[in-house]
Amino acid sequence: VRTELEPVELGDGAAVPKEFANPTDDTFMVEDAVEAIGFGKFQWKLSVITGLAWANAMEMMILSILAPQLHCEWRLPSWQVALLTSVVFVGMMSSSTLWGNISDQYGRKTGLKISVLWTLYYGILSGFAPIYSWILVLRGLVGFGIGGVPQSVTLYAEFLPMKARAKCILLIEVFWALGTVFEVLLAVVVMPTLGWRWLLILSALPLLLFAGLCFWLPESARYDVLSGNQEKALATLKRIATENGAPMPLGKLVISRQEDRGKMRDLFTPHFRWTTLLLWFIWFSNAFSYYGLVLLTTELFQAGDVCSISSRRQEVKAKCSLTCEYLTEEDYTDLLWTTLSEFPGVLVTLWIIDRIGRKKTMALSFLVFSFCSLLLFLCIGRNVLTVLLFIARAFISGGFQAAYVYTPEVYPTATRALGLGTCSGMARVGALITPFIAQVMLESSVYLTLVVYSGCCLLAALASCFLPIETKGRGLQESSHKEWGQEMVGRGSHSPG
Repeated sequence: VRTELEPVELGDGAAVPKEFANPTDDTFMVEDAVEAIGFGKFQWKLSVITGLAWANAMEMMILSILAPQLHCEWRLPSWQVALLTSVVFVGMMSSSTLWGNISDQYGRKTGLKISVLWTLYYGILSGFAPIYSWILVLRGLVGFGIGGVPQSVTLYAEFLPMKARAKCILLIEVFWALGTVFEVLLAVVVMPTLGWRWLLILSALPLLLFAGLCFWLPESARYDVLSGNQEKALATLKRIATENGAPMPLGKLVISRQEDRGKMRDLFTPHFRWTTLLLWFIWFSNAFSYYGLVLLTTELFQAGDVCSISSRRQEVKAKCSLTCEYLTEEDYTDLLWTTLSEFPGVLVTLWIIDRIGRKKTMALSFLVFSFCSLLLFLCIGRNVLTVLLFIARAFISGGFQAAYVYTPEVYPTATRALGLGTCSGMARVGALITPFIAQVMLESSVYLTLVVYSGCCLLAALASCFLPIETKGRGLQESSHKEWGQEMVGRGSHSPG
């Protein structure tokens, strides 16, 4: 391999090593083409369309609005209300790995389209549920579909050049926050007049828009190359170059070594075993802490602070499990402000992730959350409590977003969707367990509850530091096997090999 390579000037004026075009053989790989074409109109369109799929956050946010409404309207006991939330996470947990396998076996576009259409169909159908058992089953099926929507990140990441990847994946996470905010605003307008059934139907609007626009989505060129479909991959790359007004690399597209796709055992090869196990714990801790904080926020706001909860427990009064309390305008305002705290999390993560790297960003997010959790031990006023809760939620959501950047980058194309799917499944396990800590354990000891969350995040920060691979400035790996040009170290790098 030549150590001195002649630079080639692209349209944006950035010098790119001629290793991108591999002058020896006049060949190039998908990674080279994506880097040479760069970010443009195609990626902007892709951002909006995959963002619409990511706005399924509305289907999650609706749980906190639907539960008290059905509790009042159908006179449900508290355990049935809790089951309505849990069944969605069970559906997500059971399907995440399946959708990842489908995306690796049959294509990213196929897996994403089926999961979104599935979620759309059962989301609308649940608005017509006549009785509790029907809505329980239908919301479980909605959760089954939501388990596949993170595959939009896999498809999106595989079309992004190296420099733009982290920023763009974080920006698509903004659609999650926008979805939750839009859901609260929609509930304020719809609930008093049309009721919860229309709220369920209208909450599917972003997914309906995606269904109408998904015909434009191309299949991932990386997937096509790995599955041996060179012509289709080349046509996709030419289409992107045309839309972006950028030239294609010279030479012939190289087909990667074909291999089995979507095999669980590939996540536990010696090269990826430690990464997989650490990522599973990191994703578990993210969801466990994120949803735990959401549940704790309501309790802490109602009490005033931790000390108030402890003293209030000594004066417990009997309360009927069927006591009915509709959400008030103040409740909706609190929900909205809590949700808005995720936007600072996106901005902070966006600012630091390319400066200090993915691993350190995740570790920092967990450490700040853990520190804020410990500060809650103090008897503080409501204002300070609000500030600490907002900082904690901003950073734990930022850590979640950093994990969404890191996971597709660290796995090769053959197992990328499956790797993301299994990590998402582990996150749902954390989301299932956290109500027993944030609600059940809180009843016996608020301090022990905070110690559990703080300790879990400290361990997750250590796990982030021990991840063997830092993906900052690296190209996406096409194959599990080492091949020329697979792990480029940033544009403009002249390092040999």
